[in-house]
Amino acid sequence: MLCTTASAARLPGLAPRALLLAALLALPLAAACTPEEAAEDVQTDDLGTDAYAERMASEHAGDSPVPGAAGEAEDGVEVTTERVTYARVGGEELTGYLARPAGGAPAPGLIVIHEWWGLNENIEAMARMLAQQGYTALAVDLYGETAQTPERARELTQSVDEAAARDNLRQAYRYLDQEAGAPRVGVIGWCFGGGWSLKTALMLPGELDAAVVYYGQLITDRAELAKLETPLLGIFGAEDQGIPVTGVRELERVLADLGKDAEIHVYEGAGHAFANPSGERYEPEAARDAWQRTLAFLAEHLEP
Repeated sequence: MLCTTASAARLPGLAPRALLLAALLALPLAAACTPEEAAEDVQTDDLGTDAYAERMASEHAGDSPVPGAAGEAEDGVEVTTERVTYARVGGEELTGYLARPAGGAPAPGLIVIHEWWGLNENIEAMARMLAQQGYTALAVDLYGETAQTPERARELTQSVDEAAARDNLRQAYRYLDQEAGAPRVGVIGWCFGGGWSLKTALMLPGELDAAVVYYGQLITDRAELAKLETPLLGIFGAEDQGIPVTGVRELERVLADLGKDAEIHVYEGAGHAFANPSGERYEPEAARDAWQRTLAFLAEHLEP
């Protein structure tokens, strides 16, 4: 099932005559575009690392993470937290942040993938909030450090080795499945982590039970998306210039054509990183609605 927020355009529902009229009306606008603008408009697929880093640097220009701004949920179960070694990649042990309901009983697991800032206080707070809702949340580390400036975040994004990151996330799944005894496992990520959430769902199609992508780098290739077996929730902002809405609509269209179990929500007036209360682009109303949709989606697919 695919759906959008009430404010989103619903082009798939237009009659053929209306689609033709819309196309004709768009011709003058297309003719007025420069070649560079036109290329930007139709760019809907997976970007290279450097191009993606450039876009994110533009979106986060002048931004900085604010320690402690994420806050905590006011309701939910008591949680315990600890640093755990969940993987070994390239001979090095990898440490993540584990938050889970107190009491020790097995709970559904979530791989939590950080934004381009790294595994910082905001992501730890999100892991605790997910644990308060009854999940064992393992916040992984794909950097090995956290960034305080967009410049450093860009460098860290570009330095990620694809094969090592995939190995990292496979072992994170294994930790939740075997060590934590999670009966079901999902993945969630924001920004940089949102793109990796989608990649993880494609990488582990038979293992993961849910995937949540917050304004992550897109993959719209039909052959790649055909591999998706995991129910998917996509959260995006209509004003996001780093993840253009044209690409989001293409993702939505391809998933619909393939008959995938997916929900795509686009929030009007919201830009990139709108759900991050520790950043400077936070949109509280959209973030609250997205969070409630996220919890409902996870409950549907991860809880018994």
